[in-house]
Amino acid sequence: MTKTAIIIGSSGLTGSQLLKALLTSNVYGRVISFVRKGSKISHPKLVQHVVDFDNPESYQDLIVGNDMFCCMGTTIKKAGTEEAFEKVDLHYPVQFAKAAVNRGIKQYSIISSVGANSKSGNFYLRTKGRCEEELRKLPFQSISIFRPSLLLGNRKEFRLGEKLGEYVMKIFGVFFVGKLKRYKPIDVKKVAYAMFDTAQKNTVGYHIYESEEIAEIYTESHR
Repeated sequence: MTKTAIIIGSSGLTGSQLLKALLTSNVYGRVISFVRKGSKISHPKLVQHVVDFDNPESYQDLIVGNDMFCCMGTTIKKAGTEEAFEKVDLHYPVQFAKAAVNRGIKQYSIISSVGANSKSGNFYLRTKGRCEEELRKLPFQSISIFRPSLLLGNRKEFRLGEKLGEYVMKIFGVFFVGKLKRYKPIDVKKVAYAMFDTAQKNTVGYHIYESEEIAEIYTESHR
């Protein structure tokens, strides 16, 4: 019996990779994507809903399935303000999660960030940590939090800071051992497939996967 996957944030760097994995898999017979703007992606399995993310009532009845994946994320620079950033990285993921749990979805998987902490002095990491804490309160069968380090992949937009970070990390990546392994850059494909693979394990409870664990999950599943 095939499952139905629900994904938000499918147009982003990791989300687009995860969407490909979901659509090409035999595990999911149907993939529902919630977007703010329609895309040109077409696939027999894909059902795309263009909804108002600021109005949960506009989409809650459309949430039907087994596993929800959240790949939403932006930057403060792109969002424009801290409030706009919070919407994308905190409020939208939590609102969708609340709607999902009310609709009987069993599993919720989300991309967070290495260093996420609700008490951090860094606004970005504090917001990610707050999101994790809000999700932890919800009665899903399974919640999987993925905390990747710097993501490697071809972005649609150019981010100078991240490109410089990639360059430096690639040169000095060999020194990221022990506790520093979680800060080593990781390819978005590995993150996407780790999310996919973990959802098939039917885990129970609240789980956090640091960047080095994400890489191990991918390696174990693709030997």
